Amino acid sequence: MPALQPLKLVAGLELRARGEPQMYRVELPGPKVTKEFAADSKVSLSVSRSHFNELATKGHVRDWREAFAHGDAKATGIEQVMKLIVNVVERQEERSRLRKAHH
Repeated sequence: MPALQPLKLVAGLELRARGEPQMYRVELPGPKVTKEFAADSKVSLSVSRSHFNELATKGHVRDWREAFAHGDAKATGIEQVMKLIVNVVERQEERSRLRKAHH
């Protein structure tokens, strides 16, 4: 999402699959992704690998929101950072709705 690009943030990403989950460190802006545990993360995301693959390639913001609402994806972390991300996403969605309404 373009509105999140200026945000300086380190997030941990856990991709669950059969067996051992895979851990990634995602650094913004970038993103710069490395396959390691993100000890310095402000937010941690957990999602199944199959669901993540689908969301990453075909998903829109609405699809991500539904994944979180249905428990397919989970986020934990510093409350202020998570609220900031939610506010940025909501404002971006509102701008998109307004643009569509004007066209």
